[in-house]
Amino acid sequence: MEILNRKARHDYFVDEAIEAGIVLTGTEIKSIRNGDCNIKDCYGIIKNHEVFLLNMYVGQYKEGNIFNHEESRDRKLLLHKKEISKLEKYIEQKGYTLIPLKLYFKESRLKVELGVCHGKKDYDKRESIKERDIKREVAKNLKKY
Repeated sequence: MEILNRKARHDYFVDEAIEAGIVLTGTEIKSIRNGDCNIKDCYGIIKNHEVFLLNMYVGQYKEGNIFNHEESRDRKLLLHKKEISKLEKYIEQKGYTLIPLKLYFKESRLKVELGVCHGKKDYDKRESIKERDIKREVAKNLKKY
């Protein structure tokens, strides 16, 4: 199961992507396995040489009763020190931000693909839409023959 952030590739240029682990509680991981998660408005920050995800929505687990979690709390990412320092160098540059691109399971562990991104202008978005439409037309014409 994969949870994609399709809006990220539309709104940002992705310069680099890094795989990271994520610290979760038991009810959070059960809720994510049920598909009750959203990373559309989520972003990453670096605080005290640690990376956190903000605004990641994970719905309440209905069987969790008193052990349930907050839906939009800050979640810590698990990265090596070298990877964090590399991300810090990127973020220091103007216009760069950390955006989660997708959540996926790898050998029963939840991983997040974190992209180092900078924003697209409106004309860049129109250009990428035009390229996508051209590719779609070419594929459609190839199917006919």
